[in-house]
Amino acid sequence: MKLTLIRSATLKLEYGSRCILIDPAFSDKLTGPSFAGKSKNPLIDLPLSKEAILKDVDAIIVSHIHSDHFDKAAQEYLDKSLPILCQPNEEESIRAMGFADVRPVAKRYRLGEVEITRTYAKHGSGSVQEEMGEASGFLFKAPGEPVVYWPGDTVLCDQVRSVLASEKPAVVITHSAGAVWGDGVKILFDEVETAEICQALPSSTVVAVHLDSYDHGTVSRESLRAYASSRGLDEAQLRIPADGETLILE
Repeated sequence: MKLTLIRSATLKLEYGSRCILIDPAFSDKLTGPSFAGKSKNPLIDLPLSKEAILKDVDAIIVSHIHSDHFDKAAQEYLDKSLPILCQPNEEESIRAMGFADVRPVAKRYRLGEVEITRTYAKHGSGSVQEEMGEASGFLFKAPGEPVVYWPGDTVLCDQVRSVLASEKPAVVITHSAGAVWGDGVKILFDEVETAEICQALPSSTVVAVHLDSYDHGTVSRESLRAYASSRGLDEAQLRIPADGETLILE
């Protein structure tokens, strides 16, 4: 499999003879609203042209329609005939954006030989989780490919731990910015939870993304590397790609 980090949570997954674009957000630097009152977003530009990002893409997955995962720039630019896999509760919203081939994933969906399972994501806690609304993660399986778990926008909760324990995915893609909302309520994995995932699955590769891109993050690539080093984690296990970098994971 090949995994390209575009920016933040926008990923390009080449897996099981399919090329899947994940959570497309295409806004130019500093053209969107602030999430934490520190800066307009996103904090950086895309590392690749939109044409390059979309080359060979067969389908799109939208974990949820927050603007750092599926923004107006992407909604306007994307080919409206491309299939979009999404949460059932957001099907009509995405159709209203003009997309013709919207495929809600209640539990499992097969895209060619790729089996995709939607998983629970706990996007915050208490009233903040209610404000954030439903979010999803996804588990990917295909013949000859490693099992991949992308938990999505979530904190480390019992449901996520259950997937890690039962599936023992070879690759885990973590949103590790430790982003906060409201009165400092955490809505994504932080460095401690990312390290816990590495320690729970010592034979797996953890790929940390959703970093250094939006102003509500509290964890940077630099601080995550420093914390991982302090915990004795192997750099070969915890991969922290640069924007535009492609990883080949067997």
